[in-house]
Amino acid sequence: MQLLLEFFMAGIATIGFGIIINIPHRALIVAGIIGGVSWTIYWVMLQVHLGLALSALTATTVIALLSLFAARRMKMPMIIFNIPGIVPLVPGGQAYQMIRNFALSHNDLAIHFMMEVGEIAGSIGIGFLMAELIDRLQRRIGNELKKRFTKAASHEDEE
Repeated sequence: MQLLLEFFMAGIATIGFGIIINIPHRALIVAGIIGGVSWTIYWVMLQVHLGLALSALTATTVIALLSLFAARRMKMPMIIFNIPGIVPLVPGGQAYQMIRNFALSHNDLAIHFMMEVGEIAGSIGIGFLMAELIDRLQRRIGNELKKRFTKAASHEDEE
């Protein structure tokens, strides 16, 4: 039940942000699903103690891959799905705690939260890069297979 609640709330937050930044209405539900799926993956990975960095990295890679698929399918720019999709992962709570603890002169705790913000932000960036590499690799393999099958078919026709 908690899993569905996490998915639903993250999806609503993603759709809400999509409305704020004025993405096309036909993309809102898909963006919400992408945000919900990515947050659910992030949340589950945290629950099984896989760490902030790996959780954010995996969830962001999923966002980018799903955004790429949705963008091609709906013939829209990928960024329409990427930007709202990362909203649930943005470390706003940790950033707030960092600033608050610096203001209260709890520097050790503030530095802890600063490290978490850096970890998550870095993982988000690397996750998008990984998805791009996965897409390029998939395209390259697909093109190579297409060439081989085309070449094999043309050799069979010659014989």
